[in-house]
Amino acid sequence: MNVMEAILKRHSYRGKYLSTPVPREHLAAIMEAGAAAPSGCNKQTTSFIAVDDPEVLKKLHAVIQPPAAETAPAMICVLTRKIIAYRDRTFYVQDYAAAIQNMLLAIVSLGYESCWYEGHITDADRIGHQMARILGVPEEYELVCFLPVGVAAEPVKGPRKLPMEERCRYNSF
Repeated sequence: MNVMEAILKRHSYRGKYLSTPVPREHLAAIMEAGAAAPSGCNKQTTSFIAVDDPEVLKKLHAVIQPPAAETAPAMICVLTRKIIAYRDRTFYVQDYAAAIQNMLLAIVSLGYESCWYEGHITDADRIGHQMARILGVPEEYELVCFLPVGVAAEPVKGPRKLPMEERCRYNSF
């Protein structure tokens, strides 16, 4: 699958997953894609933890409320550090967003599905912090997202997108 095929095929998948294990070499390739993403001033603020141990997954899912992706045989947790890159600016959000998109495309290209779970992980209830404690993440990192990884058990349905002409222009608005 080339990169354009992966981009056009990728959709957020919130359904059930088959129990088919995800090989470690695939998890490593997905994380490598994330690590290859651009990083503001090359500060490399983003790190990852692949989780494929059923007992660890069970502990993580016990704190994820509302429940999400409970049947996925693996997940990748995305960590960030708020490092000053230029003057008083940090680009950690852009860094982890680029890394997540790279990983989502790698996931699709390897034949799996996923979804970017961030909203209720970073809310005031601090689910990301609870997940980080389970994983032994040092305090200077923040767990901002998790990506389930697995083979879809249900058909993948993409959302209706606006026509390109409504969103893309040449030379002026």
